[in-house]
Amino acid sequence: MRAVVVYESMFGNTHHIADAVGTGLAPGFDVTVVPVSRADPEVLRDADLVVVGGPTHAHGMSRPVTRRGAAQMTAKPQSGQSLEPEALAPGLREWFAGLGTYHAKAAAFDTRAAGLAFFTGRASKGVGRALRRHGFDLAAKPESFLVTGQRLGPDEEDRAKAWAAHLASQLS
Repeated sequence: MRAVVVYESMFGNTHHIADAVGTGLAPGFDVTVVPVSRADPEVLRDADLVVVGGPTHAHGMSRPVTRRGAAQMTAKPQSGQSLEPEALAPGLREWFAGLGTYHAKAAAFDTRAAGLAFFTGRASKGVGRALRRHGFDLAAKPESFLVTGQRLGPDEEDRAKAWAAHLASQLS
């Protein structure tokens, strides 16, 4: 079986989670982990499972203005952050706007600030809705992985591997 993990990442946290999800899926799937800017229809062709994730910006998926804001934040000397190479490329929202219809299983995840989702928002909910609109069948509830300060929480990558392994076990 083949799985594709598509991610958008600003500072690397979502990229790390995407890699961890790929690792968790690997025992049961041939896995490709790809940034959204390279997730063309050929990458998705014949995928049995598509897992899509991105950072939570302003309570949902990023927009061009929030990506520019993230870039401006990293330009400040005290930020301690650096941008992922493709951070300013079109994100998940734009990718979904041009995505066709697919008939495969899917799952959604996000990275977000630690705290109640009511206050932080969850990009994964919007990702899940968009996946369904494009014909995907969600195999799991959208999942959030938490960022504390500027970095992933201490166990979040392990939790992402376990989440993906559980997902894989349900689909095998």
